[in-house]
Amino acid sequence: MAIPYSYSLRNLWTRRLTTALTAAGMAMVVFVFAAMQMLAAGLRATLVKTGSYDNAVLIRKSSQTEVQSSIARDAAAIVETQPEVAVGAGGEPLVAKEIIVLISLIQRRGERPANVTIRGTGAASLALRPQVHIRDGRMPRPGSSEIAAGASIARRFRGAGIGEHLRFAQRDWLVVGILDAGGSAFDSEIWGDVDQLMQSFRRSVYSSVLLRLRDPSRFDALKKRLESDPRLQLEAKRETRFYADQSEMMAKFLNVFGSVLAAIFSFGAIIGAMITMYAAVANRVPEIGTLRALGFQRGSILAAFLLESAFLGLVGGVCGLCGAALLQVVTVSTMNWQTFSELAFRFDLTAAIAGKSLAFALGMGLAGGALPAVRAARLGIVDALRTS
Repeated sequence: MAIPYSYSLRNLWTRRLTTALTAAGMAMVVFVFAAMQMLAAGLRATLVKTGSYDNAVLIRKSSQTEVQSSIARDAAAIVETQPEVAVGAGGEPLVAKEIIVLISLIQRRGERPANVTIRGTGAASLALRPQVHIRDGRMPRPGSSEIAAGASIARRFRGAGIGEHLRFAQRDWLVVGILDAGGSAFDSEIWGDVDQLMQSFRRSVYSSVLLRLRDPSRFDALKKRLESDPRLQLEAKRETRFYADQSEMMAKFLNVFGSVLAAIFSFGAIIGAMITMYAAVANRVPEIGTLRALGFQRGSILAAFLLESAFLGLVGGVCGLCGAALLQVVTVSTMNWQTFSELAFRFDLTAAIAGKSLAFALGMGLAGGALPAVRAARLGIVDALRTS
């Protein structure tokens, strides 16, 4: 004969204060666990959103990022002639030869310097990235000292607003447009004419070549031909894969760090749940004896107390998850360790993170209630009734 579920729920409600305090401790642990997972997911989502499956990025072999890469002009010209490259309405190949340079800018708040990505772009750069559009102003004119700042850069750094000036590479640059990249990594970049930037930074090589595939299924053929050409020394990746790789190191660190931190804090939450459940058993010894006298087996008593502790963990988990969900309105700005540049992104709560967080909370509740539940189940009928 099983004890009704309502029995466990009523007992939690009867001990409202201790239930609330224990659930609050578990909620804090779940909040930390979910927040770190959401941070890693937000980083991945921002960078993956940056790429397009139809595009391919070429960088120098053994380079992990565009900052480390260098592609000679003659190699870039060979890439333009590949049959897999799509052509625009005017018959020109949809290829963008770009450079990446890092500069230091001062933040509007706190006056701290941070690395910002400068991207030298060509005529096809905007057409290859449909998620990017000009929110205010216009694109920089070729051959001019004009730049367009990503929305996140314009908001957070001095001199990056429309109509303002930035000084770098021994020149003054006028901000003529604000880029809106839909929350992707391009919101954290500054764009300018590639030839002017190469001249100003005294660069003679490109950092990367971006191209649109005529047929996305032909990527492997293009990759094999370019990577086997000894003149080029290039590596080709789909743009989605390229940007996903940029998040790998930091996302892995956030996941591991969050899991370790949550594991440490969870010991305290489990001990709190254990104390609460032991107190519940001690206060209800006569009640347990009565249940046994009425015919409820030891297994039913064990299940009732485990269910009670599971409910306790679940309440804490839901509260912690609700708190973590509020973080989705927060924008985080940090340095991407692989590109060494500033990147802004949001917390991202996914169904997988919600499921793992609730399972983690449930596990804490069961771990904290296991020993008290065993103690309750092992109480003898006579000994339990005698205490009354």
